[in-house]
Amino acid sequence: MRIVIAGGHGQIALRLERVLAARGDEVVGIIRRPEQADALREAGAEPAVLDLESASVDEVAAVLTGADAVVFAAGAGPGSGTDRKDSVDRGAAVLVADAAERAGVRRFLVVSSMGADAARPGDEVFDAYLRAKGAADDSVRGRSTLDWTVLRPGMLTDDAGKGLVALAASTGRGPVPRDDVAAALAELLDTPATAGLTLELISGSVPLSVAVKDVAGN
Repeated sequence: MRIVIAGGHGQIALRLERVLAARGDEVVGIIRRPEQADALREAGAEPAVLDLESASVDEVAAVLTGADAVVFAAGAGPGSGTDRKDSVDRGAAVLVADAAERAGVRRFLVVSSMGADAARPGDEVFDAYLRAKGAADDSVRGRSTLDWTVLRPGMLTDDAGKGLVALAASTGRGPVPRDDVAAALAELLDTPATAGLTLELISGSVPLSVAVKDVAGN
């Protein structure tokens, strides 16, 4: 498959690029800064330099054309303020979804966050982040032209992945290694029957491939 990852230099994205490239997929990572390109190449991905805060739908669609799937894994990141939470975590997700529709790419995965809710109250930056993520999820889930899956991981860690998870519409809170989030995304890409699902992911006791088959009804 040809898979485009928005936010290609993120910690989960780089892990996913390695997984996909190792199994033979063609991977393109959208990045904002040219100096990030070498890290993507080392992960086995082709870099595409494009600022998702200023790019047009047509510019993004040009990168997505010919892809089999898109993964939105971009985020404003720690240290950013409420404005960038909205422009990246929400605005860029909507832009990439618009571009996927224009490019005719149906399969669309979103890396969201547990607790994402467009109506979340609160004045903290983290509240703004969860509102932005929730609004992005709502926008994507309202599109009949996309075969979307929204993945909402729990607290992210850099522990080595074990491949044992809990994956469900609601799991309760808990940690999950970024390695296992990347592996879950790869499994979801291979499982079209997960389209239309919003799933939470934390560490658990079920092998990842089994967990994905269970939620897909296989």
